Parts: sequence; C-alpha cells; structure tokens
Amino acid sequence: MPADLNDYFNKNKKNENKKPDFNIDFNFKGFGKFNGLILTVVVIFFILVVTKPFVVVNSGQVGIKSTTGKYDPIALQPGFHFIIPFFQKVFIVDTTVRQINYASVEGVGDRGANTSIINRESIDVVDARNLPVLIDITVQYRLDASNAPQTIAEWGLGWENKIVDPVIREVVRSIVGKYTAEELPVKRNEIAAAIERDVRKSIDAQNNNPVKLESVKLRSIILPEKVKEQIERVQIAKQEAERTKYEVERANQEALKKAALAEGTAKAAIIEAQGKADAKKIEADALAYANKELAKSLSKELLELKQIETQKEFNEALKVNSDAKIFLTPGGAVPNIWVDNINTKKSTSFNN
Repeated sequence: MPADLNDYFNKNKKNENKKPDFNIDFNFKGFGKFNGLILTVVVIFFILVVTKPFVVVNSGQVGIKSTTGKYDPIALQPGFHFIIPFFQKVFIVDTTVRQINYASVEGVGDRGANTSIINRESIDVVDARNLPVLIDITVQYRLDASNAPQTIAEWGLGWENKIVDPVIREVVRSIVGKYTAEELPVKRNEIAAAIERDVRKSIDAQNNNPVKLESVKLRSIILPEKVKEQIERVQIAKQEAERTKYEVERANQEALKKAALAEGTAKAAIIEAQGKADAKKIEADALAYANKELAKSLSKELLELKQIETQKEFNEALKVNSDAKIFLTPGGAVPNIWVDNINTKKSTSFNN
C-alpha cells in the first residue's frame, strides 16, 4: 500500500480515538463592543416570544380585551393590537354565521373541522296525546359584533349554549306539543312558520341583542312507528275513497252522456217524423187545393164536350169491332163502358 494512503488511515484512526471538545467560548471575542447589544436583542426577543405582548384579530372575528379581569366595552376589530403582558388578555370570538343541526346523526356534539357547525341530537317532543316525537331542525345565527364584549361578560364564552340552544328547545316543544302526531305532517308548513316566528321573538327579546338570528328551518318530523302505520292506512283509505269517487263520477258522466245521446236520437226521430207528416200534409193540402181548383174549372159545356170526344172514340172503336156492346149513361155521371164481344178477356173503360 502506498505511504500516503497509510498516513491517511492512521490519521483517521487517531481522530476516532480522540475525545470531542465541548468547551465553547461564549466571550464573542469576534464581536468586540457589540457583545452587549446582541445579548440585549436576544433577551428582548426571548421576552417577546414568551410574553407575547400583541394579538392578531382575523377577519370574521373580534377581540374581547380583559384588563385584570375586567372586559373592555369596545371590541378589538380585525388587525394587529398590542397588549400589556400579564395584565391584559384578549379572547377571540367568531362573528361569522354559525349553525346548529338538531338531527340523529353521527358525531353529535362534535364540531369537526368546521368549528362554526355544531351537531346535536334531534329534539324530543311530546305531542298533544303524550306520544313521543322527534324534530330535526337547523338554526343559523351569529354573534352581534357591536355588543360582543357585553355578551361575553354576561354569558361567557359558552354563550350559544345559554342563549340559542335553550330557546330553540323550549319553542319547539311548546309549539309541537299543541298538535297530535297525526296532524304534524299535514300542518308542517304552519308549524315551521310558528317555530321560526317564536324563536326570532325570543332571541330578539334578550338584553343588548346578543345574537342575530339568520334562519330556522324545520327539516323533518319523526313520528312513532305505530302512528306512521296509522297515517299510512288513513292515506290509503283516502286514496281508495278518492278513486271510488272518481269512478262514480265517471260512471255518472257516461250515463249522462248516453242519456243525452238517446234523448238527442229520440228528438231527431221525432223531428224527422214530424217533418214527414208535415210534408204529407202539405202534399195533401196541395192536391186538395188542386182538385178544388179543378172542380171550379169544370162546367157543363166542358163535360158535354168531353162526352162528345169520348163518344167519338167509341165510334172509332165500333168500326173495328162492330159486335162490341156499349152502355151509355146519360149526363156522363158514370163512365161509358165498352164490352168487347170478340175478346171477352179484354175490357176497356173510358172516363168522361
């Protein structure tokens, strides 16, 4: 092995066996006259970090400053604020819209990642007949920033558990308890409007108006199973009754339609028969009138002329059949009759 490599490994071996030197020189010999200034800056920085004589209020929040236990009546607005350590404290409170969900869901009472939403169990209510009912409702509200110090001073940091939650439960139980379980689904809109009205009235009646109510929404009414089954049976019966009523009305309409059609057909037949009768009467009247006019036109001279013409026709016939028998009626009241003796099967009559 070359000499230089031997020297390298021997040197590393000596360094491994050598004990580390932990003696640190804190005399800052390189800084000279700035040693005191640097030490002062370090001490001040350390004090600032430990005591933290400032606070930052974010947007959507206000700061409630407390000086030796007494709350400042004016809230700290969003921004950077200095305080006196050990004598003053600042409590940050949220002024954005907050929400309580009353429902049978997992994670009840847990705010989760969103600290402005609280989940709680459904509100248990007793109806007018002492039957248990569960109400799911969502309430949105926010802390009034202008009166936040007074609210925190009076109610504490758990103000929503003392102001909002009790009011919601009391109002819901008071209103829903006036109805029977069967009436609740039918009068849902009426109940929802009454709950929101009374909750808003109760919240606004608090001293210093600590909370601004945004909305109260009735989401669902959970009835006992027996009541649900009874309501379903009633609904089915109503639907069946409506269907029967519809079928009866439809049958009545069909009957009225057929009756109207039959009546129309009968009237049409009557009108047709009446028309035919009127036509025959008109025809008969016309014929009678014609006969009457014809009778007026017949005179004695005309009848005699007609008889002469008829006699002439008989005379002409006798030339052909001289054996024919002719019966003459005077006056022409009865037609002259010519009997053919040659062909006895044939006879001819001539009218005047």
